[in-house]
Amino acid sequence: MTIIQLEYLLAVANCGSFSQASEQCFVTQPSLSMQIKNLEEELGVVLLDRSKKPVIPTEAGEVVIRNAKETLRAYNYIKESVNEFKGEIAGTLRLGVIPTISPYLLHKFIPEFLKRYPKVEVNVKEMETADICKALEKDMLDVAIIASGTTPEGIMEFEMFSDRFFAYVSPLNPLYERSNIRIEDIDPKQLVLLSQGHCLRDQVVELCQTRRHSASRHNFEGGSLETLMHLVDCTSYITVIPEMATEFVPTERRNQVKTLAKGAASRKIALAVRRTYVKHSIIEALRSTIIEMVKTK
Repeated sequence: MTIIQLEYLLAVANCGSFSQASEQCFVTQPSLSMQIKNLEEELGVVLLDRSKKPVIPTEAGEVVIRNAKETLRAYNYIKESVNEFKGEIAGTLRLGVIPTISPYLLHKFIPEFLKRYPKVEVNVKEMETADICKALEKDMLDVAIIASGTTPEGIMEFEMFSDRFFAYVSPLNPLYERSNIRIEDIDPKQLVLLSQGHCLRDQVVELCQTRRHSASRHNFEGGSLETLMHLVDCTSYITVIPEMATEFVPTERRNQVKTLAKGAASRKIALAVRRTYVKHSIIEALRSTIIEMVKTK
């Protein structure tokens, strides 16, 4: 039994597919299948039900997978401990980032982080919050950048900085002439939101105390903040954007960005990890680099 075999087994269990698992592990499918077959022969049991789509663990497979997770955590902790003993920040960091953060934050810290820690290999994936939580629980991610307060039990959050909310208003909207907009003055029928699955949507809904589905005869939802702003530009609508997105608003449209007159109109940006997380030194290096670079840019 080898660490590689256990890693391949977990990959198939998480992906539900030999082909997807092989891509994730950067190995050919025949090689991955052979390693798992060798593990099954050594243990004398079938670990995966290959007749099911997606592939699922057998009863024996569930037992092995549960113990394999603990084994791999201990294995990774040994490597992390040795790196710390040698004073090195090294290894692979699998980082998830939600879509309302990644376009506005990654460029601020990734170059500096890679420069400071050249022995760290960073794999970044943009994912919605629910998918990030599942990936953390399945040990498919080491850490994620999320909006604080959006994760379930079993996930720890380390807050880094605040990100204020601003209104982005069409010139055709009655609120456009104001420089400071009260939350209660926003008409829910004029508000465009991100689509379901984005935590920022839920935060805006709660902030504006409006229903998830407005009473308007139109219902505009977008998959990105850029889409929402483009909708606002060509209609009389309004949306809410985080501060980190405001610096990307074209100069000619900066007048459409309005301050919200509410002290609590913000979100906290945090790192999320499993409660049993390893790679402490790498994650702490990431946290400190993000905080420093956000303050200086």
